[in-house]
Amino acid sequence: MTAEGIALSSARGRWIVAATVLGSALAMLDATVVNIALPAIGRDLGSGVTGLQWTLSGYTLTLASLILLGGSLGDRLGRRRVFVWGTVWFAAASVLCGLAPSIEVLIAARLLQGVGAALLTPGSLALISASIKAEDRGAAIGLWSGLGGVASAVGPLLGGWLVDAVGWRSVFLINIPLAVVVVWVAAKHVPESRDPHASGRLDVPGAVTVAAALGLLTYGLIESHTLALALGVVAAGVFVMIERRSHDPLVPPSLFASRVFLAANLVTFAVYAALGGVFFLLVLQLQFAVGYSPIAAGVATLPITALMLVLSARAGRIAGRIGPRIPMTVGPLLSALGLLLMLRIGPGSTYATDILPAVLVFGLGLSALVAPLTGAVLGAVSTDRAGIASGVNNAVARTSQLLAVAALPALAGIAGSDYSAPEAFSDGFHTAMLICAGLLVIGAAIAAALIRGTGEQASNCPPHCDVGSPPMTPRRRDQA
Repeated sequence: MTAEGIALSSARGRWIVAATVLGSALAMLDATVVNIALPAIGRDLGSGVTGLQWTLSGYTLTLASLILLGGSLGDRLGRRRVFVWGTVWFAAASVLCGLAPSIEVLIAARLLQGVGAALLTPGSLALISASIKAEDRGAAIGLWSGLGGVASAVGPLLGGWLVDAVGWRSVFLINIPLAVVVVWVAAKHVPESRDPHASGRLDVPGAVTVAAALGLLTYGLIESHTLALALGVVAAGVFVMIERRSHDPLVPPSLFASRVFLAANLVTFAVYAALGGVFFLLVLQLQFAVGYSPIAAGVATLPITALMLVLSARAGRIAGRIGPRIPMTVGPLLSALGLLLMLRIGPGSTYATDILPAVLVFGLGLSALVAPLTGAVLGAVSTDRAGIASGVNNAVARTSQLLAVAALPALAGIAGSDYSAPEAFSDGFHTAMLICAGLLVIGAAIAAALIRGTGEQASNCPPHCDVGSPPMTPRRRDQA
């Protein structure tokens, strides 16, 4: 590797992009295919909605808790090394998921899988930024994002087909050959890199405290345990105190001195909480209440991803000209309208008249929102802090999704539901969609009241802008 970096047109440059695309695809595919497989998992392992909540939340819990720590480890120990460690860990946990004999074992394996994802995810774009020469970096990131968009698009179809043709265990076991390829390519073709500016100790107390806070809050919400909720709130307060006093905090408090950064993260919390609830419950509703097969449910939600692939980059460019405030206000309101249309989805629904209009309007709203939101986050801080700002925003999004999946079923009256009363589940789904629509309206109101600026960086969102998290990966320094 030369001092100026590796050319994208070279064989090694293409191999670097391939490794990062395949690595990030592991996490992206897992997020989409597991959602589709949830009803089959519940039936096979005898689990109700609570077990399915933990199946999703266990993974998101460890990922949200440790993703910033994973970025810090990569900066200090070597990004390729931690990227490979995370891939191997993710693959091993995927084997445990695929062989799980009970819902309890599956949940434990999902917790471990989230740890692997927290090590793997931060290294993806960081490796491109550190290895590819500056003049090719934009094209490399565009290639990474475009191919990542393809992975997001095929996820529901792949997951539905695997569940129908092979069984739900295959959605985890398919990670193994992909991980083998990632490790081989990374070891052979990707150069090692570190952040020369990374210094000080790792914020282990902060990482432990935030993990405890999120774990207690998640347990309290899913299991309706008041003491756990109270302890979680206390632990969150302790985390804030630790970050304020730490010399090298995971979440620098000074970032929130920017009103735009604070407002954008408040919008992120409200909006991504709604998205977490929608994507958890919609696939259950389509299969459980409407009677769709897994592959039919995957196809039914495909217009959302297709719209984001086509429109997100354009929304970013528009926000770059007019500023993020208008799209960050209109986008959530349009998505909320889509959720109101989802109130028509239930037993006896038809796709053309009841489901398609709802997912189209919802997808249009997301397409208008996600790129400007990411641009507002990055535009609110100096260039040298873009990496950590993006990482904090990513963690906020993961955390809000985690808490939404934990809280919504109880709030909607479907916690502990089984598969014997689809009409009762459908009623709870409608209640949950109203709650999610309210969260989107809150996000729009925050954006309208607090977001300012011209949004110069609003086009930084990669075209696929997956709704599982903001698109830029978290890094400790200026690797954006």
